[in-house]
Amino acid sequence: MNLALHYNRSRREALSLAERLRSAHGVRAEVFQADLRDVPAIRRLVSRIAREMGGLWALINNASLYAKTPFATVSIKDWDDHMDTNVRAPFFIAQAAAPHLRRVGGRIVNIVDWSALRPYASFMPYCVSKAALLCLNAALAKELAPKVTVNAVLPGPVLLPESMPASQRRAVREATLLKRLGSPEEVAKAVVFFLETSDFSTGAALTVDGGRLIA
Repeated sequence: MNLALHYNRSRREALSLAERLRSAHGVRAEVFQADLRDVPAIRRLVSRIAREMGGLWALINNASLYAKTPFATVSIKDWDDHMDTNVRAPFFIAQAAAPHLRRVGGRIVNIVDWSALRPYASFMPYCVSKAALLCLNAALAKELAPKVTVNAVLPGPVLLPESMPASQRRAVREATLLKRLGSPEEVAKAVVFFLETSDFSTGAALTVDGGRLIA
């Protein structure tokens, strides 16, 4: 499928990715800029994508803010930034995209996080925002049925912070039932499952976490 890639500040990286996709897969890949904390900008973004790409069939809500915020130091800005990026933006993107998706029986996939179900310390605004996104996933599934399916992928330990010490990385790996970290490709396969294979799933949440949630 042809791809519309959104970025906020990472223009160079977005252009590089688009070129790699074109070269490797022979698809059309275009980049579009918007600050997703700006709701009018979201509406302009979706309208421009639908116009320039000739329509819209699938939406992947993948943009996310992930910042360490120890409980005693959480500020109003910390809270609002996580909520605006991780919950409010996916809602208004879906709202703007809904007319286009309904016309073609489209798909929405929300990238959540296993911590939406099992929060961890020092990331409270992030975990709460992802729990809200999981609720939004179900609410959108009800609102957009029967024309549009809406599902969620909940990654576990996949891309760890580069600054994380080796000992902590080993501990994270050993905490999974499969005793390894996941890969971005494994998360992508779960997204493709909801896009291409699962015609009878909506409101579902698929963990890709090596069993970390139940460990």
